[in-house]
Amino acid sequence: MTQLSPVVLALLGTGFTFLATALGAATVYLFKREVRPSFQQVFLGFAAGVMVAASVWSLLIPAMEMAGERNLLPVAGGFVLGALFLLLLDRVLPHLHPGSKQAEGPRSSLKRTTMLVLAVTLHNIPEGLAVGLAFAASSAAGEGAATLAGAMALSLGMALQNFPEGAAISLPLKKEGLDNHRAFLYGALSGVVEPVAGVIGALLATSISGVMPWVLSFAAGAMIYVVVEELIPEAHLGEHSHAGTAGVLAGFLVMMVLDVALG
Repeated sequence: MTQLSPVVLALLGTGFTFLATALGAATVYLFKREVRPSFQQVFLGFAAGVMVAASVWSLLIPAMEMAGERNLLPVAGGFVLGALFLLLLDRVLPHLHPGSKQAEGPRSSLKRTTMLVLAVTLHNIPEGLAVGLAFAASSAAGEGAATLAGAMALSLGMALQNFPEGAAISLPLKKEGLDNHRAFLYGALSGVVEPVAGVIGALLATSISGVMPWVLSFAAGAMIYVVVEELIPEAHLGEHSHAGTAGVLAGFLVMMVLDVALG
């Protein structure tokens, strides 16, 4: 498998996470009503925990080891740029988070259903980028900090949190009035951006020498932005939600164990 090109590996890894999103969106056929708020909090918290752990073990630590001892500029700079990139998308892309009445971003005539899909798509961009970069790094010669097993662990962790994320978009779309087929389709399509972002990241990382620490930390910064700006508020952790807190801890633990055991 290591003989495959970085782009093919990135496509396979992000294709797996996209499939998990589609399977999660398919739960719209199983539930007649919206998922209970406590379950939603657990799902969102789990996603937050996975993304925080993945940012540390799968992205920032390998970026530091690739950049070299005491060379923190690529890591810190990439992290800041990743957060700023998501901030920019947050400002220029109209979107609506599930459960919210007020849309974010510029004023738009887009339908509520479209803006709901765009909100989840924002989450999936850094996730796809992270998985694609992990596989690209694992195939690069001399990059001992990044292994194929570690990339596979990251892909599995992202897939585990993408399954409930797919449900978290398809079920609200159904509540908005879409039939099961369209709710599933739109929920699944929200994950298409992951293979696209993963392949772009792999192409960038393999075509420009020395850019890998920058792009790995860029993905980490983007994911941490999503966690702090989107997932934690949506999980209502500020309201002392034990369900959401338990979800964060479980997600962090699962991703940490996967990365340490397989990476």
